[in-house]
Amino acid sequence: MARLNLLLLIAVLGSAVYLVHTQYLSRQLFTELHRIELEARRLELDRDRLQVEKRAQATPLRVEKLAKEQLKMRTTTPAITQYVRADGTVIPAVAPPPATTPAGRAAPSKGAH
Repeated sequence: MARLNLLLLIAVLGSAVYLVHTQYLSRQLFTELHRIELEARRLELDRDRLQVEKRAQATPLRVEKLAKEQLKMRTTTPAITQYVRADGTVIPAVAPPPATTPAGRAAPSKGAH
């Protein structure tokens, strides 16, 4: 009988130790989860702030101003635009002047009556 009581006492003590250990691990995991949730909220707020800042920085007028001032870019016009064919020949964007006849008059265009 004494052996059975001793065996039951050891089983109860083992269960108690296991329960305390499990509760300790549970509390540790809960604390870590809480810390991770706080970090996630902080990162979400940072992302929202960056989105607002990005929208403010990406206005067309600001982008154009930065392109002109810092990158020395300029607005394209037909006078400075050239198109390049696949074979490498350059086609000016500005239409060439109309062809003239030997008498110095402009040649009639196609479709004109």
